[in-house]
Amino acid sequence: MITSYDAGRFDVIVIGAGHAGCESALAAARMGCQTLLLTINLDAVAYMPCNPSVGGPAKGHVVREIDALGGEMGKNTDKTHIQMRLLNTGKGPAVHALRAQADKFAYQHQMKSTIESTPNLILRQAMVEELIVNDGVCEGVITQTGARYLAKAVVLTTGTYLRGKIILGDLQYESGPNNMRPSIRLAHHLKELGFEIVRFKTGTPPRVHKSSVDFDKMEIQPGDAEPRAFSYETTEYITDQLPCWLTYTNAETHELINSNLHRAPMYSGAIEGTGPRYCPSIEDKVVRFNDKPRHQIFLEPEGRHTEEMYVQGLSTSLPEDVQLSMLRSMAGMEQVKMMRPGYAIEYDAIVPTQLWPSLETKVVKQLFTAGQINGTSGYEEAAAQGLMAGINAARSVQGKEPVILGREDAYIGVLIDDLVTKGTNEPYRLLTSRAEYRLLLRHDNADLRLTDIGHEIGLISEARYQRFCQKREMIEREKERILTTRVRPDNKTVQEVLRQAGSPDLTEVIELGQLLRRPELTYEHIHQIAPADVELPADVREQVEIQIKYDGYIRKSLQQVERMKKVEEKRIPANIDYHQISGMAKEARQKMDKIRPLNIGQASRISGVNPADISVLMIYLEQFNRSHVNS
Repeated sequence: MITSYDAGRFDVIVIGAGHAGCESALAAARMGCQTLLLTINLDAVAYMPCNPSVGGPAKGHVVREIDALGGEMGKNTDKTHIQMRLLNTGKGPAVHALRAQADKFAYQHQMKSTIESTPNLILRQAMVEELIVNDGVCEGVITQTGARYLAKAVVLTTGTYLRGKIILGDLQYESGPNNMRPSIRLAHHLKELGFEIVRFKTGTPPRVHKSSVDFDKMEIQPGDAEPRAFSYETTEYITDQLPCWLTYTNAETHELINSNLHRAPMYSGAIEGTGPRYCPSIEDKVVRFNDKPRHQIFLEPEGRHTEEMYVQGLSTSLPEDVQLSMLRSMAGMEQVKMMRPGYAIEYDAIVPTQLWPSLETKVVKQLFTAGQINGTSGYEEAAAQGLMAGINAARSVQGKEPVILGREDAYIGVLIDDLVTKGTNEPYRLLTSRAEYRLLLRHDNADLRLTDIGHEIGLISEARYQRFCQKREMIEREKERILTTRVRPDNKTVQEVLRQAGSPDLTEVIELGQLLRRPELTYEHIHQIAPADVELPADVREQVEIQIKYDGYIRKSLQQVERMKKVEEKRIPANIDYHQISGMAKEARQKMDKIRPLNIGQASRISGVNPADISVLMIYLEQFNRSHVNS
């Protein structure tokens, strides 16, 4: 029996120092709370057990939003990446997305250094085994060594460590990612507290030795020549980028997989957890898409000072000998040396409909959860939840209302609303298609959407906020100039610029804004015709062009938002007894009673609730409110 002892009191305790835990602890500490960050292994802070990359479609938007709110992921990536690219540039601005190849070791070290130097924040190695819960309120944690840490709020960010089990061919053993210690007792404790638990699965591909790869047989994938950054504060850019490489599976690879499916845990029944739909294993891809003759495989460096390369697209739990044969069947890897095999990992997660939109649990007060424990996949989704959980844990300690982002405010709002309202029966991945207002939630305007909020809650410095306000003012001034300045058809400069751009000649007096709305014209063409008084920064020019060129679509989206807000504003009293509402379908009553939606908008997004149920609910609420006013 381990003797317990009082180890200290804090405002906020964060359990787990992955991407969710780091953001959570930094946010709480920067908001003035005495914060303790506990992790199983100090050498695994901000560890990237899977793909060493940050960003991509929807995920890159989230990293920008994290930065606009005052989080760290974007800054950390800007300081440590080995390659950066802007994706989907051939499409509209709503789906442009920044993606960085990270140096996984530099990323870890930089994040750990930031945490260690942050005031109000203590980083400590410990295995948390129990939560201290009294009268339904979380008041601290107990570690494996018997240390009792008390707190006013606790944030749980355990990633894939809860009852983690690695599966590789016929081999199975309890473990966290990459053979780290799993968290067993805490997983059982959460069940004892009454949480509904699900079993999920994720996986990772093999790593290979760089010197054993023949890159002449592969296609090079360089970074962008133009300097780019996630953070709005970044002013120094990394220019010496490392390339990634592209090869493909082939008929031989697919034959190897098909002939060894009986040894694949995915198909033998050895894996019980549900895997991510949008990041399937290579064996799953070959079986499900058997009409495809090949699949893309990217070789990505894991860092500047390592020979290890990540084989993106080849996630697998097949036996080691099959993995090596698969690798050597592809062009450029005929003589490859495998440094680590791929594997699957199963872990416990809580059903996320047990959370309020603040990410506080409904089962235990003052306990917040974030990251893969909530059923998500991806570093970016985890970091976003960690940031919001840290913010709201701190605000609960400070006696303030939680910050809840709407679906019209941010991809972070879409992510959290989807989780707490709809739940998920597989590891959740954020996609641009999940956002109904994606034209408003662009990667380029995250600061315009969220910096005011970041400043108000104390995560954006006064100096940064003043710079932001100046940028916003420059955008509005330049938009006003372009929308009110007229040009005449007898202006030779105008006609020459139009001809060079392949645009029809001007035949009447029009505003510059009308010219800018022509698909073939950009802000640079307008600048040639009528230069601004001062040279404007590139991000200001970009905003002016997007806001004017897509004005009609943006207005339409804003009108949809306004209509939806009227519904969202109709709040549902906390003491409503849904089982007393006659005329509503039984499934709708059960789902609403479980999720306890805060307003009509959230209620309408619950799976299994139809428009007729919402109509019945609104009539009931009118009667309910009238009776309570009269009484």
